[in-house]
Amino acid sequence: MLQNMKGAIFDLDGVIVDTAKYHYLAWASLADELGFTFTEEDNERLKGVSRMRSLDILLEVGGLQFEEAEKLAMAEKKNRLYVEYISKLEESELLPGVKEYLTGLRTRGIGIALGSASKNAEFILNKLNITDLFDAVVDGNKVSLAKPDPEVFLIAGQELGLQPDECVVFEDAEAGVQAGKAAGMKVVGIGKPEVLKEADMVVKGLYELLS
Repeated sequence: MLQNMKGAIFDLDGVIVDTAKYHYLAWASLADELGFTFTEEDNERLKGVSRMRSLDILLEVGGLQFEEAEKLAMAEKKNRLYVEYISKLEESELLPGVKEYLTGLRTRGIGIALGSASKNAEFILNKLNITDLFDAVVDGNKVSLAKPDPEVFLIAGQELGLQPDECVVFEDAEAGVQAGKAAGMKVVGIGKPEVLKEADMVVKGLYELLS
């Protein structure tokens, strides 16, 4: 599967870099302002989910309801907090094996794309100093449907000029694995086999794929 692929499409959070902790801190801060506690366990429900859907889940946890305009303002506030945190990101925060694996793929002439719900993806790639390793970046600014919808991966495949069966997706979230499969692509799960059971293979991190 990995030998024959012509394109590799990577999720961002949990695959390239662990920004989940910064998302959590920002959401927890918002919940705190609203008068309730948002736990790390609650945060698990936000993995691979869009910003507005994440806010809906957070408000569900707090048992609160707001008008759409108020919700948009809250989502914007959360994002400002998050951007403050990630503005301090640097290359040392890349997950183990990421740069080596991406560089190896480039050497083999394999197309590399990012397929992420994050609207801050390009900003993060710049901070990590790896933007030039990607041929295409498809993020939350280019797609309207959240995973498990396959839209983000289908667009990434198109931007690489490849068919779905020529691409392999690298994902750490269950919704992302489902999206990759729905796109007609093979999927490498990054994380726990019991969570990512629909993936074609599961590894702990990209470092396990270095030859």
